[in-house]
Amino acid sequence: MDISTAISAEDLLSLTSRVDSYNKTLNPARETGRSLGKDDFLKILLTQLTHQDPTKPLEDREFVAQMAQFSTLEQMSNMNGEMAKVLAVLARSQAVTLLGKTVEIMNGSEAVTGTVEEVAGAEFPQIRVDGRYYDVAQVVSVKER
Repeated sequence: MDISTAISAEDLLSLTSRVDSYNKTLNPARETGRSLGKDDFLKILLTQLTHQDPTKPLEDREFVAQMAQFSTLEQMSNMNGEMAKVLAVLARSQAVTLLGKTVEIMNGSEAVTGTVEEVAGAEFPQIRVDGRYYDVAQVVSVKER
């Protein structure tokens, strides 16, 4: 008796969908925030092209639409990266404007007041007040000296 261990693309997709659905019922918090990315889209497209029926190849319209979706996804990913860079520059410039000013910082339930002596860090800037570093996001109020 010869047993085949191969599984068709449709059966694999169905099985994966059922396993994912079952896993989500077991642990719904696990999949929170999970979304398809460029690599996932390319894998799906490659699987589609590899396992297509030779008598009914992927139609031009469908292929062009999928490539347009991939292009849009890639451009959104690139834009997201650039926006992260802009936000880092804005955070740094905000921290620099605090130099020499008196700030009130909430450090947990403790309020710390002092003059900003130094700014350190690029992407996530820290300010030094009274010899200790704090995150810029902890600043509650700013006063002129």
